[in-house]
Amino acid sequence: MSGERSRHPRLSGGRILTYLTLIVLAIVIGFPFYWMLLLSFTPESQIYRWPIEFLHTNLTLENYREIFTRQDLQIPRWFFNSALIATIETILALLVCSMAAYGFARLTFPGRDLLFFSLLFALMIPAQVTLIPTFLLVRNFGWLDTYQGVILPGVASVFSVFLMRQFFLAVPIELEEAALIDGAGRFRIYWQIVLPLTRAGLVAVTIFIFLGSWNNLFWPLIVLNRLEMRTLTVGLTVLRGTYGGDQMGLVMAGAAVASIPILIFYAVFQRQILKSVMMTGLKG
Repeated sequence: MSGERSRHPRLSGGRILTYLTLIVLAIVIGFPFYWMLLLSFTPESQIYRWPIEFLHTNLTLENYREIFTRQDLQIPRWFFNSALIATIETILALLVCSMAAYGFARLTFPGRDLLFFSLLFALMIPAQVTLIPTFLLVRNFGWLDTYQGVILPGVASVFSVFLMRQFFLAVPIELEEAALIDGAGRFRIYWQIVLPLTRAGLVAVTIFIFLGSWNNLFWPLIVLNRLEMRTLTVGLTVLRGTYGGDQMGLVMAGAAVASIPILIFYAVFQRQILKSVMMTGLKG
């Protein structure tokens, strides 16, 4: 009997309140996504009906068909641009930021700490302050309306360097010293020993960089002018400005398409994401 009671503990008042709070938060957070999907499958004639219908069966794929077939929207091209830019920027940023973080964590050179704290100070500078100088550099290099003009300014992430440095500091120095004695070089130690041991940190940095690049609107809006070079976020703003008054279903269909990679990302890496979040909290 006692074993059965231990397997089925009674819910206390505090636990019930916690569950109810979590349920309410889940509804509040999830409802906008549900409403977006519902409107994307709803005919335009039914969207503005009153009273509002939160559940109905009169669904259609017309909105999705239209956003993928209209020549002036180019949703498939914008989707490809966003995926390409986010993927390349994430890979390059992981390589650059992890190498810089390893240098700050393990290498000793004059002015290391001063340089690191100077980088941290740069986090307090608003992005708008460096916007014009960065734009002038990109223009002088002839990178306007190009992929590299969008990707390269986002490769160097100070926050990613700081986060990866904290994970590298948690790796026992004895492992690296043993590898040095065995004749391994610094790059081999970084690549074959330190990086595999800090996989949770790499996942955390990947999340920040990929989501930031995918959702980035301000910089691509400035650099990209040609219709075929726009990212999905920039294209959706055009979609909203052109059709937002009368074709909300079209706008919601575009927003749903933009959410697909993020949902797939979380579905595939859910376990690694949870582990990285817990490890990030421990490092803090």
